[in-house]
Amino acid sequence: MSYKVLLVDDEPDILEFVSYNLTKEGFDVYTASNGKEAVTKALEIIPHLVILDVMMPVMDGVEACEQMRSYEQLKHTIIAFLTARGEDYSQIAGFDAGADDYISKPISPKVLVSRVKALLKRLDAGEGGNEHDQEKYLRIDRERYLVITETGKELSLPRKEFELLALLYSKPHKVFSREEIFSAVWGDDVIVGDRTIDVHIRKLREKIGENHIVTIKGVGYKYE
Repeated sequence: MSYKVLLVDDEPDILEFVSYNLTKEGFDVYTASNGKEAVTKALEIIPHLVILDVMMPVMDGVEACEQMRSYEQLKHTIIAFLTARGEDYSQIAGFDAGADDYISKPISPKVLVSRVKALLKRLDAGEGGNEHDQEKYLRIDRERYLVITETGKELSLPRKEFELLALLYSKPHKVFSREEIFSAVWGDDVIVGDRTIDVHIRKLREKIGENHIVTIKGVGYKYE
């Protein structure tokens, strides 16, 4: 599957740099130079991921994010802000506007590609029809943000618990390291305590059963 990524920044050098590195990895990359143009382009192409600068002319990234989130067609689009380090004030506004993650710049090409792939795993986690479907016990409904058990019971989970379960559930039997989980669910730039994952895993086990999420000591977790 070829993912569509929309890059939005008013600096041509940034657009060229990021576009080059993502295109090289096989992504279909589109660009916009301000928030207003980004909203129009997003509605046209329905991207899987939007990477937004915050400070831009015509319409800033926060307002653009808010507008995108108001459209049903873009409900499942992942939105991440690419911002200069130290803009902590904008992170709160960004998350309030509906952003999924933050990526700090400057950033190396390798790390950037890694972050983009981690973000897109969230979409993979919601897709059905793979080779493991017959083994699965749950159904992840991203449209309604629900987890449905084999008995038809619907579980409404807090967002981070939902994303954590969806990640593990996307690849049964695969061991996800703690670092992979932090990156995919919380983002590398979000500071959380060492016990954060453990607490969320404990809460998930209380809701879906003790035997489905397996701890691999010293490594991470997997879904069975």
